[in-house]
Amino acid sequence: MITTRLSSKGQIIIPKSVREARKWQTGQELMVVETVDGILLTPKQAFAPTILDHVAGCLHTEGLSKTDTEIELAMKAAARRAWHDSD
Repeated sequence: MITTRLSSKGQIIIPKSVREARKWQTGQELMVVETVDGILLTPKQAFAPTILDHVAGCLHTEGLSKTDTEIELAMKAAARRAWHDSD
């Protein structure tokens, strides 16, 4: 078990071995989540959560939209290629 101390300024040091294992660099933003047992530090996500309807308009395409059947066939073909390439 690794321990650390709280400074007089309310700061803690995350041990180097933990920072390296998590690939946390200087300036990494962390979210502080309070739990029943204490706190949880988790990396702040690079982007705020979004809803597809709010961002789908930025997905411009040319030509006619694909049908559900065409999409399903393309997904199956991609899965077959990925399976074949994994050998």
